[in-house]
Amino acid sequence: MILIGHYDSPFVRRVAIALRLYGIAYEHRAWSVFAQSQEIAAYNPLKRVPTLILDPDAGEGGEVLIESAAILDWLDEIVGADRALIADSGPQRRAALKVCALASGLADKAVSLVYERAVHGRQTPLWVERCRSQIDGVLAALEADRAARPGPWWFGEAINHADILVGCALRFLSEAHPEAFDPARWPALATHAAACEALPDFAAVVLPFFVSPPKA
Repeated sequence: MILIGHYDSPFVRRVAIALRLYGIAYEHRAWSVFAQSQEIAAYNPLKRVPTLILDPDAGEGGEVLIESAAILDWLDEIVGADRALIADSGPQRRAALKVCALASGLADKAVSLVYERAVHGRQTPLWVERCRSQIDGVLAALEADRAARPGPWWFGEAINHADILVGCALRFLSEAHPEAFDPARWPALATHAAACEALPDFAAVVLPFFVSPPKA
């Protein structure tokens, strides 16, 4: 299978980390949604990443999956409930999905601020303030949730999709908008992010983010 997108995207990176944790081999095409938009469009008309092209030789017919949540849902299905990086049902699954939704929104707002600055060539005060308010609110919610869970990972002894996405979102936020994430203000999240980045599978799929030009 082929994963399209730069690792400086938190959404591409979360998929790549899950693939590695699942032990699933893949080819990586580090295509930019700007420089290689037409190449991406051949597989994904939205011209967005991540895009995952399934292996036609594995009986998948070369099907293309888009959006990180949909890709991970398929990966969870093929590895089975015993190995999936999320509970298959019940309160813990709902709790993990909520953390994922918050972290996804955090990453999305951080990306929006990059586009406002680097692509649109402006910083509309009302829009910037709204995004920063949303980011701050999500950080507060995630900090309270993580601080209330003393285990090594969010939901116990094993790493989870929620752990991965929070870690990826925090790295992107701290690189793209360092003023928005103060480790002293969010100590539980800072500790969590450090634990994630210390893992070999995180270190293996990382690309420092540069504000100009954006890549994902």
